[in-house]
Formats: sequence, structure tokens, C-alpha cells
Amino acid sequence: MLADIRRNDVETIWCLGDLVGYGASPNECVALAAEVTDVCLVGNHDLVVLERLDISTFSPAAAQAARWTRTRLDKESRDFMSGLEPGNGSLPIGIFHASPRDPVWEYVLSPVLADASLDAMEQRVGAVGHSHVALSFNRPDGGRTAGDQAPGGQESDISEGRWLLNPGAVGQPRDGDPRAAWLIVDMDKWTASWMRTRYDIEEAADAIRDAGLPATLADRLYYGQ
Repeated sequence: MLADIRRNDVETIWCLGDLVGYGASPNECVALAAEVTDVCLVGNHDLVVLERLDISTFSPAAAQAARWTRTRLDKESRDFMSGLEPGNGSLPIGIFHASPRDPVWEYVLSPVLADASLDAMEQRVGAVGHSHVALSFNRPDGGRTAGDQAPGGQESDISEGRWLLNPGAVGQPRDGDPRAAWLIVDMDKWTASWMRTRYDIEEAADAIRDAGLPATLADRLYYGQ
């Protein structure tokens, strides 16, 4: 994916959180994020691993993965994630791990929730993660909020109205497309382009199984679920 980013002449890289939580290489993921991102947020899985959120709120598989990650996270990774916040309102685009209303927990999966998020957001355009689903929501000036999933290859003119964008997930997409999902926002032309990059799913899945993590976390990678 980073090779694709370089080929597209991306100037800055923002990460919306959840560096760890499901995969078998937590320290490598955190080190890479620390190296390449210009802005990085903390997600709910990161916060659980840091023991700043109650693990009982997680599903059994997610909780097992979080406990495993806690035992393997090195000091450098822990220190980096400890310095991150779940939202950043100082940029031209508002970025939040989950939503402007609740940067840690709220899933924005419908126009109704997107509308409430747009009301809570200062910036005209915002980006959220958390759901693992690539999405696009728009509220035209004087109109109603609408939106849906954003497949790879979609490009939208976001120069007018209010927008809430979700790039999807790099490591565990949940919209039926197993390729790594990411988003390019051109703030000169005000366009948003949803991107997909193939990666070695089998290698990632084998590492999860070899680590003794729940097999479902490996199996779902093949289906984008």
C-alpha cells in the first residue's frame, strides 16, 4: 500500500487509529505508523491494549487478541500510542477515529448518524474510521444527508456541501472487498478518491494462526468481513 501511496504523490499521511488489536505483528505496525504518518490517531483497540478502556466491552475474539497484544507490545510501541488522541480538530479536515460526537466508540454507518456527526463537526469535511467500511456521506447546502458504501475506484467532488468520509480499513476491511482500503483527499481540487490495494492475505492469516489467535480473525481476511 505504501508503494501505491508513493506512486500517487501523496504529500501527507494520516492514520485514523487502531494500529493494533487483531493482527500478529503489533510492534511492527506501530513502528511503521510512527515512521510514515504525519498525523496518527489512537483507536479503541489501541486504548484497550493500553488498558485505558474496559476489555469487557469487546467480543470474545477481540478481547483474546487484545490480551495477547498486551503481552507482546514493546515499550516503544506503548509510548507512541500513549501519546495519541482519538480525534484532531486542528486540520483543514476534521479527523476522528469513530465520530465527531464520540471519537472512540460511535459507529457511523447510516445517513442519520452521519447527519448528527456533521452537526457536531466544525469543519466542512471530515474523515472517520472505526467501522472498517469505506463510506461516503454528503449533506448538500440546504439538503438532507445521504450516503452509502464507497467502492474502490470511486471519486467524488467534495468541493460543495458537508461531507463525512470513511476510507475503510487497511488490515481488516468489512465491506466484502478483502483488499486494503485507503483514501486520497485532494484539498486543492477538493476531490476524494477511494483506493484499494492487494496484499498478501495468506501471509497475514498464517501469522495470526501461528500466534494462536482465534482462527476467525484469520479466516475473515479472505472475505473482507
